[in-house]
Amino acid sequence: MSNRVYIATSLDGFIADKNGGLDWLHSIPNPDGSDFGFADFMETVDALVMGRNTFETVLSFDGDWPYSKPVYVASNSLEVVPAGFDDKASLIQGTPEEIISVLNARGLKNLYIDGGATIQQFLQYDLIDEMTITTVPILLGEGIPLFARLEQSLTFEHQKTEVLLGSLVKSHYRRVRV
Repeated sequence: MSNRVYIATSLDGFIADKNGGLDWLHSIPNPDGSDFGFADFMETVDALVMGRNTFETVLSFDGDWPYSKPVYVASNSLEVVPAGFDDKASLIQGTPEEIISVLNARGLKNLYIDGGATIQQFLQYDLIDEMTITTVPILLGEGIPLFARLEQSLTFEHQKTEVLLGSLVKSHYRRVRV
């Protein structure tokens, strides 16, 4: 079982700009249309857990639904999944521990945790086992941060780093538990 993060940040640690925008993610030309290993990562997970804000951002994207795996939207405020998406996403409530327990009981053992607040909550509960963070060389100055205050420090071990397109730095970390 593992809970994994796969996300991009600005050089100053933001996952979205001050208006929640993501246009800066495309600031580096990608002439071959590489997914930078995202499809390979998705093959290793059973389901996604994302927060309401991230879910609503995904709904705003042009094109087809981007996920072939089950998506669980962790939200205490959303009451129903929008029409047309009820076969693509389900709502789930509870603490990160409760969410993991419910999904593990359904046979979903390897979870992709996505969205700033959701990642922060899972980190607060020390429930992130691996993180792959791609840093885009742009300073946003303000926005939605990837990390927030923690009650305790969490140690991660660096596994590997790749430079993509001569600009993006993709690093993989694994949680060290004593």
